[in-house]
Amino acid sequence: MGIVFSKPKAITDVPMHYCPGCTHGIIHRLVAEAIDELGVEGRTVGVASVGCSVMSYDYFGCDMVQAPHGRAPAVATGLKRAIPGNVVFTYQGDGDLAAIGTAETVHAATRGENITVIFVNNAIYGMTGGQMAPTSLPGQVTQTTPYGRDTKTAGYPIRVCEMLSSLDGVALAQRVTVDSVRHIAEAKKAIKKAFENQIEGRGYSIVEVLSTCPTNWGLAPAEALEWLQNNMIPYYPLGVYKDVTKEGEV
Repeated sequence: MGIVFSKPKAITDVPMHYCPGCTHGIIHRLVAEAIDELGVEGRTVGVASVGCSVMSYDYFGCDMVQAPHGRAPAVATGLKRAIPGNVVFTYQGDGDLAAIGTAETVHAATRGENITVIFVNNAIYGMTGGQMAPTSLPGQVTQTTPYGRDTKTAGYPIRVCEMLSSLDGVALAQRVTVDSVRHIAEAKKAIKKAFENQIEGRGYSIVEVLSTCPTNWGLAPAEALEWLQNNMIPYYPLGVYKDVTKEGEV
C-alpha cells in the first residue's frame, strides 16, 4: 500500500506546543509543504517572531533566526541582502507585525524587499494572556477590553492586506484562512506563490492567514472555527488584494 499522506520533510519531529484547536500547526505544515515542493529547504532561512510563534524555530527543518519583537522584517531584510540567493521568510503574529512591528512591516513592503511574510491574524495577543491586539474586532472582549473594544477610545482594527496593497513594492497581498479543507487548499496555493514570487525576484509578498485562538477567546476548538467564520471573515474578507502577476489581465 502506497503512502498518501505524510509529514513534510521541512517539519521536524518535535511535538508542537500550541493549544488544542489552534491553527498554527496547520499553517506550519503549509509553509513546510511549499518549501518541500519548491526544493529550497537547503537555502531557506526563516525568521521567528515574538509571540505564540516564538518557538517555530523548533518546528521548521530549515535554518531559523530569532528576531527581537517586531523586527522580523528588518532581520529578514539583512539576511536576504547578505545572501540574495537564499529564500527568506518571516512567520509573525498580529501583535508582532501590526503593533510593535508596524514601521518595519510598512517600510520593508514599500522598499519591495524580496522576502516572504506569513502573517497569522487571530485578533488577540495569544502568548501574553489575551490582551487586545491591533486586529481585535470592534466590540471584541479581551483581557484589556472586558466590555468589548470601543473604537472611540481604542480606534479601529488594522486591515493589513488592504493597507499594504497600496504600496508599489508589494508583489502579493492575499488574505486566506484554514477553517476548512477548501480554504486550506487556497491557503497553500497562496503561500507557495509567495515563495515563488521571491524566487522570481518580484518583491515583497505577504499572506495573511486568519487563525483561531480558542484558549484566549474562551471557546472550544469547533466553536472557535465558527467564531472565525461568523466574525473575522466578514470584517477581514478573504481574497487577493494585490498580485503583480495578474496586473493588466482582463
